[in-house]
Amino acid sequence: MSRTAAQALVRGLERHGTELAFCVPGESYISVLDALHDSSIRLISTRHEAAAANMAEAYGKLTGRPGVCLVTRGPGTTHASVGIHTAWQDSTPLLLLVGQVPRRLLGTDAFQEMDYERFLGSTAKAVFQPASGDDLAAAVARGFLAATEGRPGPVVIALPEDVLAETTEAEVVPLEADEPIAPDGDLKRLRALLEGAERPLVVVGEGGWSERTAADVVAFCEANELPVAASFRCQDYVDNTSRCYAGHLTLGMAPTLAELVEESDLLLAIGGRLGDISTRGYSLLQGQTLVHVHPDPVELRRVHEPALAVRSTVESFAELASRLDPVPRDPGRAAEAHENYFATLCYKPAPGPVEVAAVMEHLRKRLPPDAILCSGAGNFTVWAHRFYVFRRYGTQLAPQSGAMGYGLPAALAARALHPDRIIVCLAGDGDFLMSAGELATAIQYDLPVVILLVNNGMYGTIRMHQERKYPGRVVGTDLVNPDFVRYAESFGAFGEAVARTDEFPAAFERALTAGTPALLELRVDPEALSPGQTLSEARASGASAR
Repeated sequence: MSRTAAQALVRGLERHGTELAFCVPGESYISVLDALHDSSIRLISTRHEAAAANMAEAYGKLTGRPGVCLVTRGPGTTHASVGIHTAWQDSTPLLLLVGQVPRRLLGTDAFQEMDYERFLGSTAKAVFQPASGDDLAAAVARGFLAATEGRPGPVVIALPEDVLAETTEAEVVPLEADEPIAPDGDLKRLRALLEGAERPLVVVGEGGWSERTAADVVAFCEANELPVAASFRCQDYVDNTSRCYAGHLTLGMAPTLAELVEESDLLLAIGGRLGDISTRGYSLLQGQTLVHVHPDPVELRRVHEPALAVRSTVESFAELASRLDPVPRDPGRAAEAHENYFATLCYKPAPGPVEVAAVMEHLRKRLPPDAILCSGAGNFTVWAHRFYVFRRYGTQLAPQSGAMGYGLPAALAARALHPDRIIVCLAGDGDFLMSAGELATAIQYDLPVVILLVNNGMYGTIRMHQERKYPGRVVGTDLVNPDFVRYAESFGAFGEAVARTDEFPAAFERALTAGTPALLELRVDPEALSPGQTLSEARASGASAR
């Protein structure tokens, strides 16, 4: 059947199971917008391309399928590039469709022309620019495959205007991904290494995870009495209530957890990359025997040289590992690791009338296991990382890239995908204002999420580093903020200020039942986590979490 390449593109998205797409509309791909008019795909038009890309990235995290983002050429693409960087750093499948000038103008520096290979080639897994309508169908199929095969990540397809207008009979035929399975020999060697290890530790990380994987990993760890730790912002990869869960390898990680990594004699990394944050700048790696499981052969030896490199999808490896005969082991080490993790959920009162640690304690008691907690980047995320308990995979959306402004767009994508679940966004004041205009998107598409806005009047992370490195020379980190309650109400959202900790439970219930997006402003003392302190320094002073 003959159709335009734009129509074939949209048909190809449908054949790959795309039910949601995110965009800022643009003239350069207006024919694709027209094709979407008659499709089954729900299109959410955002207020900024960075938000659209972040929503697509969050969709990819939650589903394991490429999130689809459409933006116009030039400025639209540069705005969206922050989401591409996050998708690369977080190993998230994403497909970015960007407008391009007609073929006859390529290379002339035409209006908003960009060389996408040069601009995005270092952060995208692949960049395609089809030369004809027939080529576009193949590019879509190759794009979906590249985004999911091996280490998941972002793929870019540039769409010359005249290519989209061409007539084509080419069909998008989905391609089968290579899904390697751990060889029997590798599994036998792993078991032998476990038998010989006295202090083994499992570390889970990004890349091709699922609920089934999470359950199988927990079963494997509990059967073998193996403590298991989560890489940076991968806390939902295993049930935190498991008796083997040891905690979160993050900035300012608990000293007992750092010691657990440093003193281990066998590290089993399932997925992930054992990056600099999870290993405290690689300083915790002290010659431990390393077993690395990853579907991408490039990743297996890119940073570390493992004693055993297992090329396998993490899902199939976890299933096979859960069936291995358990290695008898004293449960004491795993139990102690979990007890140490559980102790970090306690806290000492901090200065000021609003104690955010107490807010998080209420959330973990009030929210069901399938509630999704979203956050961007900043010191405020410490409270989510330290005091919330993740019990189910797919309930944490947070950028390992450290991108601010991510939390609200991610929350909206989660609500669009899961309208029956509670979605909470924890944001800082500076973080929130980077995507605050998406409150309009939330209202337009009826996406009632709850935003907990921690307002301390500063860019807290940078202020912390300033105070430490250049004492008494603070510059550029103070914030003058709007009245956040009135700001939310101006969009038609629910807004309320929480001035004391004991006001929060009732305010949160009002936010949940408002029937609209809701914002609760938590007015915290700037010294609740002193700008001059790291988390460990705050612990020592008794001003924050213990």
